[in-house]
Formats: sequence, C-alpha cells, structure tokens
Amino acid sequence: MTVFISQVQIDDESAFLSAVSQSRDLFEDWVDPPCTPEGFAAHLANYSADNSFSYLARNEQNELIGCINISNIVRGAFRSAFLGYYAFAPHSGKGLMKQALKLVVSEAFGHHQLHRLEANIQPDNLNSVALVKSLGFRLEGHSFRYLKIAGQWRDHDRYAITVEEW
Repeated sequence: MTVFISQVQIDDESAFLSAVSQSRDLFEDWVDPPCTPEGFAAHLANYSADNSFSYLARNEQNELIGCINISNIVRGAFRSAFLGYYAFAPHSGKGLMKQALKLVVSEAFGHHQLHRLEANIQPDNLNSVALVKSLGFRLEGHSFRYLKIAGQWRDHDRYAITVEEW
C-alpha cells in the first residue's frame, strides 16, 4: 500500500478529530493529541512556524494513517529537531507508519536540511521503540520525568539519528 504525507492544513480538522476520537484506546498513556477544535487550532498554530512542522500520513483511499511532527528545530550549527508521531486506528501495526516516517525523516534531512533528529519514547512503548530502531535510530540515554502526558510526568528513552546514518 502506498503512503503519502502532507503538512497539516485547516481543512484537515474534521478528519483529524475523527481519527483521534476513533484511536483513543490506541493512544493509551503514550500520547495526548488534540481532540477538540480548539486543540486542533492550537496544533495548527504551533506547527505553522519555521521551526516546527506537522505532517499527516494518508493511504491511497485518503484515510488518515497517523500524524508525524518535527518540532523545536534549531538551525545554525546545530540543525536538530525532535520527532514525534502517533498512528490512527485501524491502521496501526501494518507497517504504514514506518513508510510514513521514512518519508518525513527524508524530508527533515533533505528539504529542511537538518542534521539530527531525536525521538523520545516511553520505555514500555515497545512498538514505538521497535519502529525507530527499524529506521536506524540508536538509543542515547534515559530522561527521568521528561514529558507530562495524561497528567503524569513520564520517563522517556532518547533515540536519535543523524543524516550520515540515514
């Protein structure tokens, strides 16, 4: 199955919010994506600057597969950013997010001219860990109480990849 990516647009609101609603069980305590029109508007505003981009992955039927974010881009000598992502039901576990992440990582290293991407993942999220490892990301360390998700500060493992490794 072919996967396509595009940057999130205002016209994506209805499909995005519907996909998030249908995927609540999939997200568990791993991610907390926007689930209201106000949250979607804030997401769109956060990812409309030159230092953050949000992509939606779609299949050939134009169904949403997932969302992939490149955030907090630091330019200059650093040229680094954070990579975050989540799949939408019923498309998780089918290898589609791997295809989508390949496209976004290539975009990050190509079009956006980044040198390094970092993905921070909760250690128990074994599917996500396996996904980034399959793309060549390497474990760099552990961050205690790194990110607040679902009202709790959660530990994360830090994975990274550079353009040379890609």
